[in-house]
Amino acid sequence: MTAARHHPDQLIVGLVSISDRAARGTYDDLGLPSLRDWLRRALRTPLQTHERLLPDERAQIEASLIELVDVVGCDLVLTTGGTGPSRRDITPEATLAVASRELPGFGEQMRRISLEFVPTAILSRQVGVLRETAEHAALILNLPGQPKAIAETLEGLKSEAGAVRAPGIFAAVPYCIQLIGGPYVETHDAVVKTFRPKAAVRPAAVQP
Repeated sequence: MTAARHHPDQLIVGLVSISDRAARGTYDDLGLPSLRDWLRRALRTPLQTHERLLPDERAQIEASLIELVDVVGCDLVLTTGGTGPSRRDITPEATLAVASRELPGFGEQMRRISLEFVPTAILSRQVGVLRETAEHAALILNLPGQPKAIAETLEGLKSEAGAVRAPGIFAAVPYCIQLIGGPYVETHDAVVKTFRPKAAVRPAAVQP
């Protein structure tokens, strides 16, 4: 059933954590709380989340992504985990399988940010894609598996003086969602500053 939007600008987000061990209950999942907490900290826009914890099984991942977009009606789906080179890491393949178009810049910037810390960032295979149907479109992004890396990837890196060293990928997410027909998403600048062309900025409401 399609989720009801309780406000015209409410952002409906699917959060998917992918880990064999967390799905079995071997250890507590950290991905979903990290994603949820970051969004609540970053967004000025009303938020509605739908969460899934899955093993590294391609068919289950594909089915969940399709359900979150086509059935639930998510505007954005964020996944965490399963993007490395090991044989069980198949999140990018599952994501590409349900995509209508790829947005390579998201993966490029995620690796650019991670390379500030570790040379093994080149092994990461995160992708960003659109899934589009006749009625709806959504942005799907693969994120790293560690909470610290999730935050760094989304909000970017700053110098001690506060200058932006590497923009976070979420700076481009609100405009992307706007372009594909989703709600008008706003963020707290102190966490991540949204970028839009001037023509796409909504005029501020006039206070009575």
